[in-house]
Amino acid sequence: MTLATAIYDLITRPGDLLVRRWNWKAAFTSSLIRALIFFFTNITAGWRAAAGAMLAEWAYRAVSSGFYGAMTQQFSLVEPEWQAAVGAGVILPLCSHSIEFTLHYFRHTPHLKASIIASVSFTMISTLFNFYAMRRGTMVVGERSPSLAEDFRVMPRMIFGFVAVVPLWAWRSLRSRTA
Repeated sequence: MTLATAIYDLITRPGDLLVRRWNWKAAFTSSLIRALIFFFTNITAGWRAAAGAMLAEWAYRAVSSGFYGAMTQQFSLVEPEWQAAVGAGVILPLCSHSIEFTLHYFRHTPHLKASIIASVSFTMISTLFNFYAMRRGTMVVGERSPSLAEDFRVMPRMIFGFVAVVPLWAWRSLRSRTA
């Protein structure tokens, strides 16, 4: 599937690709991690401010991350892989953080700039990691998908493989040039 086809399908079939394939694994893991990011980024503004930011982020991500996970899963089917990674790495953060910024702006999150910077930084890494894992059959939902426990069991291997992608690519490129 091409990137253009994946985007077209997401726009024309949102019920099937975003609602029916809502990724509860992404919603569960992302909402917990991001709530903690907002809590610790805002703790210097006081316990109440930090808890408020944490709860707002948890509520937003508990719902929205399932849709973003479904989008990532759709992008994981795109070839070539680099186009899929660029699509997931640009489209998802734009959607996600536009809404997130608006939510926290209107609730007057004290350290909004630092919170959003931390969240965007996390998104850049987590989206590419989820994309990597989904292309390898982990953190996906649907028929014949592994359980969350099975996903967590292979997570160390996924993390190692993800971290090794760039060094391995550089090593292979260097070897092929010297051969």
